[in-house]
Amino acid sequence: MKFAIVRFGGSNCDLDVHHILNDVVGVSTDLVWYKDSIEDYDGVVIPGGFSYGDYLRAGAIAARTPIMNAISSLAEAGKPVLGICNGFQILVESGLLSGALRTNEYPKFCCKWVNLRVEKTDTAFTSKFRKGEVVRMPVAHKEGNFFADDATLNAMNSNREIAFRYVDSDGNVVPDSNPNGSVANTAGVVNTSGNVLGMMPHPERASEAVLGSDDGLRIFESMVEYADASRDIS
Repeated sequence: MKFAIVRFGGSNCDLDVHHILNDVVGVSTDLVWYKDSIEDYDGVVIPGGFSYGDYLRAGAIAARTPIMNAISSLAEAGKPVLGICNGFQILVESGLLSGALRTNEYPKFCCKWVNLRVEKTDTAFTSKFRKGEVVRMPVAHKEGNFFADDATLNAMNSNREIAFRYVDSDGNVVPDSNPNGSVANTAGVVNTSGNVLGMMPHPERASEAVLGSDDGLRIFESMVEYADASRDIS
């Protein structure tokens, strides 16, 4: 089994994700330049950073590179695709996930620890969590304000596309727990099949206890377990 971390010009969290997948989880993981092939991989991570300087809109240029067609094909084949921070922005811009990401309500770069409530566990990334569990991870972004109009948000709720919400330490969805103004305190969303996840918090920065939390490790472990099971089925 082998995973790919796709690098664009401006990616800067790629080595962090590689360390967690390759050294902590123990799955073979390659750093793959966006012009190279990913067809032989069992899963893909698009890491955080500032692809192409966040010109036009964050993630907009990277979303229009040819490798996104290959990533879409992997997603359609049922393989797990994880987008973290800028990776989330890229997945939304490419149409693989619903909604949009805008400049934070308070238009400054936000770097802080946040609490997240796990909204669903039947996805490729959340099987090792309990529904309603509160976990802790950091955010670091300026364009992390998730937006969807009423019709889109209603459809997302009906399809159970919201995977994580920003909450207080008791699991309550309150304005003070929302670091960027995201509608409905949305922190992470999945596609309807549950094999594509985009999230603004950084699980790779919360995957070892020495960092202050290892809650994020379960996202990667779930992803690897799902990919392994998918290989057995195929």
